Amino acid sequence: MSEVARILGIDPGSQTTGYGFIDVSRRGNETKVVDFGAINTSGEHSDRLRQIFGQVGCLVKEYHPDEVAIERVFVHRNADSALKLGQARAAALCATFEADLPIFEYAARHIKKAVVGRGSADKAQVQHMVRLLLGLQTDPQEDAADALAAALCHSHARGARSLLKEVAVNS
Repeated sequence: MSEVARILGIDPGSQTTGYGFIDVSRRGNETKVVDFGAINTSGEHSDRLRQIFGQVGCLVKEYHPDEVAIERVFVHRNADSALKLGQARAAALCATFEADLPIFEYAARHIKKAVVGRGSADKAQVQHMVRLLLGLQTDPQEDAADALAAALCHSHARGARSLLKEVAVNS
């Protein structure tokens, strides 16, 4: 087992899909940001999906993540928006399939709670905490911050699982 895992966090969106790569130690106590940004799409919906698929695929080939953390789709009021978001999410996930990466899904409230301490945190609070937790000079753009937050949430979860395994083995 490698001492460092690279996690790709994804914040799916049909117009803007955020991504963030972090390296985390096996226990989850050391985290380093590798890269982050946003995929801004244009054109018809099918063109947007194609852009998301292609660009996430290129990022996976460039950065070689070990795991993927992605936000679950939340349906609030508009079913059409939820369907488009689900399709964008699927395009991003399908782009990782060739690399055969394990995928971990987290509800937005769970991600916010893991990073900010409150599941009802707003985007500015997420941006601020991501900047602090990763030692960035400025707040990342909203979608990139959400993607990095998903990766951080997963790093906390995997660190806890690692410690539980150690305790079980040593008991």
